[in-house]
Amino acid sequence: MKGVKKKRNYFLIFGLTLSALVFCFIVLGWFWTPYDPMKMNGALRESAPTFSHLMGTDRFGRDILSRVMKGAGSTLFVALGTVLIGVIVGTVVGALTGYFGGWLDEVLMRFNDALSAFPSFLLALVLVSVLGPGRIHLLLALGIVFIPSYARIVRSEFARARTQNYVKSARLMGASTARILFVHILPNIWPVLLSAITIGFNNAVLAEAAMSYLGIGVSPDEASLGFMLSDSQTYLGTTPWYALGAGLVIILLILGVGMIGEGLQRKER
Repeated sequence: MKGVKKKRNYFLIFGLTLSALVFCFIVLGWFWTPYDPMKMNGALRESAPTFSHLMGTDRFGRDILSRVMKGAGSTLFVALGTVLIGVIVGTVVGALTGYFGGWLDEVLMRFNDALSAFPSFLLALVLVSVLGPGRIHLLLALGIVFIPSYARIVRSEFARARTQNYVKSARLMGASTARILFVHILPNIWPVLLSAITIGFNNAVLAEAAMSYLGIGVSPDEASLGFMLSDSQTYLGTTPWYALGAGLVIILLILGVGMIGEGLQRKER
């Protein structure tokens, strides 16, 4: 009897392909750009796209493609760092509270609820205002804001898993608590956590762009997609290509990772 042919997961395939292309474009910008993204040239200000400047130039004569490549690198750096902080701290907090419960759960989750009580964007604004502008400070502020969401997800999964037979068997065999938490339980909740990571990454990209758009994220002397969008809105009528380049990279990055998340969810069904 022939086996049932497995249906292709086009969401996952398309998401991985698009994300790989965008990531290659961004990583390339970390090491090489066609021009110096900060170099001004008054003779070329607001030039339309040409073979020499594929995305044109801005009001200071700076090459937009070079600035988009460098700015996308800043966005990716902040987004990855934000998710990394949120996932690591949130997983540890969620694992401890979900597995042990009791007073530890009460203390840590009340602190978690206190962070969640503030609107995320407002809390990030306050933290950045205190820490000051810059990629590292923005990364830390957004990372702190993202901790509660991951902690809640991990807590509920660990609380459910601690009553499962494979966890009880591990206890009877004398496995240490750390081994039960991170070797037995964590791999089994990884699909749920991975879907949350893709959503969190997209939210981090949008948050970084929004903060830089308001002028309180990445420093103005650094290329940033959000700052480019803010700077270009006055010149949409004369240089629409200025906003198009930065906006297109943000859309493609979010679309690719979002499709990966959707593909992972469909794969688990």
